[in-house]
Amino acid sequence: MLTGIGNVLWFVLGGAVMGLAWWLAGLLAIISIVGIPWARACFVIGQFTFFPFGKEAVSRSVRSGRIDIGTGPLGLVGNVLWFLFAGVWLAMGHMVAAFANFITIIGIPFGIQHVKLAVLAMAPIGLQIVDKRSA
Repeated sequence: MLTGIGNVLWFVLGGAVMGLAWWLAGLLAIISIVGIPWARACFVIGQFTFFPFGKEAVSRSVRSGRIDIGTGPLGLVGNVLWFLFAGVWLAMGHMVAAFANFITIIGIPFGIQHVKLAVLAMAPIGLQIVDKRSA
């Protein structure tokens, strides 16, 4: 119940804007053709950004117990490229939103969530969005 209320408040008070920013990054990745592998991550994380409460990002290698293409050396290269071209901008957007939320008392939990999303924005390759109960 509280998760649902938190998600609705989050969406109205800024989550929609950053979710759309993630989707815009995904569209730009698709248009560039070479960014198609990053586009899916953008859309998944954008959806997570719309309604983040009750979910979390975890490493696929920790969750599955095995290394795959996104969690190994190629995932590291992918995260470096992501950081240089899109991650830093999305992280800055989340940090600006976090600062705006931290100004108010009621916005502190939302600011904390934006900081978590800013960290996620810097290196999303190799992560999976799951319900907190199943993590």
